[in-house]
Amino acid sequence: MAAAAMVELWRGGRLESAHSGHAVVWGPGGIEASWGDPGAVIFPRSSCKMIQALPLVESGAAGAAGLSERQLALSCASHQGAAIHTEAVTAWLAGLGLGEADLRCGSHLPYDPAAQKALVCSDTAPCQIHNNCSGKHSGFLTLNKHLGGGPEYVEPTHPVQRAVLEAFEDVTGEVSPGFGIDGCSAPNFATSVGGLARAMAFFAVANPEGGRREAAAARLARAMMAYPEMVAGEGRACTLLMRAMEGRVAVKTGAEAVFVAILPDQKRGIALKIIDGATRASEAAITALLVKYGALPGAHPVARKYVGAPLTNWRGLVTGELRLAAGFA
Repeated sequence: MAAAAMVELWRGGRLESAHSGHAVVWGPGGIEASWGDPGAVIFPRSSCKMIQALPLVESGAAGAAGLSERQLALSCASHQGAAIHTEAVTAWLAGLGLGEADLRCGSHLPYDPAAQKALVCSDTAPCQIHNNCSGKHSGFLTLNKHLGGGPEYVEPTHPVQRAVLEAFEDVTGEVSPGFGIDGCSAPNFATSVGGLARAMAFFAVANPEGGRREAAAARLARAMMAYPEMVAGEGRACTLLMRAMEGRVAVKTGAEAVFVAILPDQKRGIALKIIDGATRASEAAITALLVKYGALPGAHPVARKYVGAPLTNWRGLVTGELRLAAGFA
């Protein structure tokens, strides 16, 4: 099946750009709605960090290390390297008796403007703790210490990544057809958009008093909803959307325009992928689906920020509008 038209940019009364993709809503009975091809195979990228964190919790590693819900939210994060993130990662590693050199995620400038300015103005190079995935990697290191594995925890055959793959295939309900190496050097296992939505539905219905995997999923979703600022950061879509939904829904973006949502009240999971990789389109599409399913009021300022708001230029003149394509959401 072909990708479905989802988001359009209009300027001067004309369609200027169009974004197509695949989206699936998975409920208690399976697929409730879909656009495009539910079987389209994708790399979930960072949208699946809560799945990658399942072994951290279900193994008992998180409990043994005394991790807080705030730290568990950070294990699911693509944070922007603000002080609240880097200080938390630094303290987490110190509590493990480890340091920045034990990470395997690589370095990049923080996305947070204040943190970036501080480094640039002091002529200081960023370190791995500034990496947006350093919270996830701190979780990997915590699990690795618990398992007694070697230092190269990002290798696909390492016990940490084997545990991640087992959990990933279980909650997606699919055998992964392979993996790609993510920007943070960890393997990113492929699945279908439908499989990813199924995984989000697993988190949505997970019983805190259930088996180890269910309890772990419930705890991670709860942590994300309780600490949205740790999952992304100020001004970021994940944080803004979760705050707007007042701790009732967890959402997570991934590179190349993947977005997921966990809706516990509705026992639904959502996954989508914009095929051209445009973040503006994935943010608009997930917002539209959250509005469609009643998780976010359409008139909420955050909803208006991502769907239907006028686009302005550097002088503040209205130049166009980002709209939903006919037939989507």
